[in-house]
Order: sequence, then C-alpha cells, then structure tokens
Amino acid sequence: MTHDAVTAATGRRPGKVLAVHLNYRSRAQQRGRVPDHASYFLKPSSSLTGSGPVERPVGVELLGFEGEIALVIGRTARRVSPARAWAHVGWVTAANDLGLYDLRYADRGSNVRAKGGDGFTPLGPTLLPAADLRPEALRVRTWLDGELVQEDTTATLLFGFAELIADLSRLLTLEVGDVILTGTPAGASVAGIGQRIEVEVDSLDHPHHSTGRLRTDVLTGRELPAWGSPPRVDPATRADATGTRPEEVDAGEAPAPVGLTDDLRTRLAGVAVATLSVQLRARGFDTVSIDGVRPLTPGTRLVGTARTLRFVPFRQDLFAAHGGGFNAQKRAVDSLEPGQVLVMEARGTAVAGTLGDILALRAKTLGAAGIITDGAVRDSAAVAALGLPVLAAGAHPAVLGRRHVPWETDVTIACGGATVQVGDVVVADDDGAVVIPPGLVAEVVRAAEEQESRERFIAEQVAAGAGLAGLYPLGPDWEPAYRAWAATAPDPVAASTAPTTTREEHR
Repeated sequence: MTHDAVTAATGRRPGKVLAVHLNYRSRAQQRGRVPDHASYFLKPSSSLTGSGPVERPVGVELLGFEGEIALVIGRTARRVSPARAWAHVGWVTAANDLGLYDLRYADRGSNVRAKGGDGFTPLGPTLLPAADLRPEALRVRTWLDGELVQEDTTATLLFGFAELIADLSRLLTLEVGDVILTGTPAGASVAGIGQRIEVEVDSLDHPHHSTGRLRTDVLTGRELPAWGSPPRVDPATRADATGTRPEEVDAGEAPAPVGLTDDLRTRLAGVAVATLSVQLRARGFDTVSIDGVRPLTPGTRLVGTARTLRFVPFRQDLFAAHGGGFNAQKRAVDSLEPGQVLVMEARGTAVAGTLGDILALRAKTLGAAGIITDGAVRDSAAVAALGLPVLAAGAHPAVLGRRHVPWETDVTIACGGATVQVGDVVVADDDGAVVIPPGLVAEVVRAAEEQESRERFIAEQVAAGAGLAGLYPLGPDWEPAYRAWAATAPDPVAASTAPTTTREEHR
C-alpha cells in the first residue's frame, strides 16, 4: 500500500502528516520525562509509502524505526471537542515512523531532513474503519527480523486519540486524508542494512480486525552529497537512537539525557546551592561543585540538565581544521533545547573567550536554562544584559582562538574540577554551581528542603534571643518545638520523611 490507498479511501491525496513526539508511558519512562501536554512535528506527504524497501544512505549509521498507530481523517475537523473528535477519524492503520538520527542535530525539533525523506513513512497494509474500533482497545506491535521488539496498547497512552484531534483542531483544520502518527512505545531502535521491520495494529476486542504486517526492508542507498549538513553521531545520539538506558552505555560514553520533572525543577530553584552542596557531601559527593565560576549577574538562579562542550588547547593545525565554520562550539549552542544548560570545559583558562553575545542570544532564544564555562566570556556586559543565566571564570576580550580549539560535544567533561555528563542536573546561584547525578535529584532536594526548614526555625529562635547551645545544630531538646513549628509553618516540610542532617559538614 502507498498513499494511493488513502487516496482511494478518501477521494483525495493526503495533505498533512502530523506526528506526536511522546505519547506512551513506556517510552516516557525510557526517555526520563513525562510531558504535560502533547507536542508535534510535521512530515511531508511525499514521505508516505507502503510495504517495501527503504534506503539508508552510505555514510549514515542510525536509521531509526518506530512502530505506531496511524489515524486517517475521514471528516474535516476544526475546533472539535474531545467528545466529538473520534467521529472525525475515518480509518486506522499501522505506520513506521522512520528517521535518520545522524541528521537530528541539523533540524532539532522540526525533523525536516531527519524524518522527511522519501519512503520514511510507510503505512498499511490495510485500513481499518474507525467506526468498528474502540480507540482505547488497540494494540501496536513491531518485529525486527522476526523478533518482537515493541508491544503496547492504547490503554497506556499519555494523550488519547480524541485529545490529540481536539488539540490539533484548535488552530488548524484537519482535512480528509490527513494522517496523524500517534506516538511509539518503548522498544524503538535502529535497523541495519538487510534487516526487515514489521509493524501490525490490531483490535483487542476483535483480534481478526488487523492491519496485517507492514513490512520495510532496509537497503543501501546512495551516499549523501557533500553540500548541506553532514551525518554526525556521538555516544549520546547513539544511546538515544537505540533506546539504551544511561547505565547501559559503554564506559566512557555519555548517557542519554534525563529530563527534570517540572516539580523537581521548581523545588530545586527554591533551595540554595550551599544547601544542596551540604546534602551531596553527606552522601559522599564532595567533588561536584564547579569551582572558580561566578554569575555575570548577581541574583542569578539556574536549574537545568547538562549538555557539554569541550575545548582543547590551541594548536594551529587543529584550529585550522576545527575552529572555523559551523564548529563544535556553534553546534553545541545551536542544538540546545529548552531547560538545558551548556557546560563548557575550558581547563580553567580565563584568558580567551569561550562565549560571546551572539551565541548567548541564540541560547536564550532556544529556551536554554543557561551556560557555564570555566573559561572566559567576551562581550560580558552584553551577555549579562540578555538575562540568560551565565556563570564564568572571568571576562576577557580575546577570541577563543587565542587559547582554545572547539573540539567535541556531548561527552563527559571536567569543568571547574567537577565531572559533568550529559543529563546531569546542574543548579547554580550566587555561591556557584553544583552537579547532581540524575538518580539522586529527588532524594537530595527532599533533604535540602528539610534542612532549610530546620534552619528557618533556628534563625527565628536566634532572632528571638535564644542561644546556640543545643539549638544549632538542632538537638533533642529543641526537636519537639521544631516539629510543632513545622506543622503550622507556611508550606511546611514533613520532617519525618527526610533524614536529619548533622552539622559536621560545616567543619
């Protein structure tokens, strides 16, 4: 089946292909983040095809596959409510959302080239009438060379089909023949040359209601021409493409990014970095502060997940090969996503710039949470005026070529004496910055909130004239008074749910 089958069913050629970024709980757990609302990208209708071959160009490593349920609009939808949305779906079929991870950096978010290639949206082989199906009782399965690698049902969707249609139709008209790719469950990975991918969608109510298996065979394609963005793969991209969990990545490779929940991000922003440092030290993490950096603007608060950039010492031949054009520095900045912090390793060398106002502006427009460098910032007044949180070891007028070669991105680095990996959580304020391993974030923030609650109580007692003996640190004689205070204080922290910290950390 090609899009001709959709044309035959609807009487018109498909106009739009809309795809949901993240929509299954299993995939969200794998990605380490759960979105509050659905988000989408577009694929061209020229990417539609049916069962058959797909080409992976020579020089490209990561052809990703994603088995999905596709909805084909059967009745025009504009500003429809969720209660009425399913009536606008004409058919359901299987889809394979193919893409080249090697090019994701080039059109991050839009996926124009990464997922828009000819034949990158197989559909079929059969269209099932939507009126015969319950949208909450469908199943999607994917096989790679006959091995089942994906299986999930629509009972686990983050955003139901009716919600997707209603959401999209708020601002754009869904026309007859338009296709909606509704997301993929965990297990999506990459296929190599000679492998076969199969996707099937069926009904849990009536197993004989099946699309049959949509088959895609991966063949060798031509090498991409030299113009345009070249293929590029790093360990984090490879982990992302294959669905590898961070702890499964080979030693020395960066883990896939782990997102912060909105709740944790807000709570981290509400506690001092000094408090977080105490709690990290209490857990044996005493070398996680990024030393020697300070905010360009007093009052800076920064919370985000790390992306990384490494500079190596200047060498003329290396700078000639790696310093110009769309180099690693520009690629790192241009690929930032909302909530990410770019952390730069510049070996503590603050006698040449590692960031200027144009790159800082680009980071801000992309929604980055901030930038940290243990090198220097050029145009420091202009960078500070942007309002983007930036911490640096100093300011210097010289360009980076005086001391640095921009070398590589998204690798494990050392910044200000701290090891930083992609996906680590970075928090900064006027005292400096700390790096929190993702698995410790929830525990550390709970303990930090408890510590600050205790210290607010202590401060109130000291202000009222109490002496420090037995109060600071909080001793058993004062514990009942604190418990009573915490129960009635604004936004109290449940003291019983977090470990009591000793004050040995102040020595």
